[in-house]
Amino acid sequence: MGTQGHTGVLVSTDWVQEHLNDPTIRIVEVDVDTTAYEQGHIPGALAFNWQTQLQDPIRRDIISKHDLERLLSELGIGNDHLIVLYGDNNNWFAAYAFWLLRLYGHERLALMDGGRKKWLAEGRPITTEVLRYPRTEYRAKDPDLSLRAFYPQVRERIGRPDVALVDVRSPQEYTGEILAPPGLMETAQRGGHIPGARNIPWSTAVREDGTFKSPEELRQLYTSQSVTPDKEVIAYCRIGERSSHTWFVLKYLLGYPNVRNYDGSWTEWGNIVGAPIEREAPTALHGGTSDAPCPQ
Repeated sequence: MGTQGHTGVLVSTDWVQEHLNDPTIRIVEVDVDTTAYEQGHIPGALAFNWQTQLQDPIRRDIISKHDLERLLSELGIGNDHLIVLYGDNNNWFAAYAFWLLRLYGHERLALMDGGRKKWLAEGRPITTEVLRYPRTEYRAKDPDLSLRAFYPQVRERIGRPDVALVDVRSPQEYTGEILAPPGLMETAQRGGHIPGARNIPWSTAVREDGTFKSPEELRQLYTSQSVTPDKEVIAYCRIGERSSHTWFVLKYLLGYPNVRNYDGSWTEWGNIVGAPIEREAPTALHGGTSDAPCPQ
């Protein structure tokens, strides 16, 4: 596997193409646009639908341990497989799937650096064929809740000097100018951000081609906003996918020891009666980054 990152959890597009026929690997695409996979994907790749397969179908929550076991078993993914995740929008939901799988104890995980965008830009092979792998009997662990934050925990931590809250949304969402990126449905009753949260958009961690910036650049990005490894860090966005991307950066590319993803994020916080909200503008450093989904 590649040598990038704190624990080697990034692989390049070159590496993936060289390992397309490796039986110890399962490549999985996870997109914002759930129709992208059908239009063409990496040969041999499977797909997770984040809307119907990675979330509970009734209550707002992540998929249950039992349902995850069933999903991976049916797709032919075993406990010993290296799962290589990639997707559109610079790996938004690929990072979310990484967080979810790590939450349930899967050890062998990687993101393809640059995601679907880079693979297509480089003219690498794609197919519409969907391979079927032999069924497995996947067994997940109980969820590691040290990786996840819930509303009461976040509210209790407001104002604590040993905690850094990171709002990874666009500046327009942070100030309450808009409630969600254009074209996305999930929203909230009120706009703004959690008091004391720093606005460090997820997109500032990647280059134009979708790959992650160097560890030195990333370290400067976060430490300049007082998001340092000696603190407990809680990242959030709108529904938890962009904050999974930042969670991945902080925990695995920079090695921060205590990072949680608040996947309830703004669609929970902005709908709770009495939840404290701020609306002051972010620093000029962050400019006007937009998070509108783009076809990739």
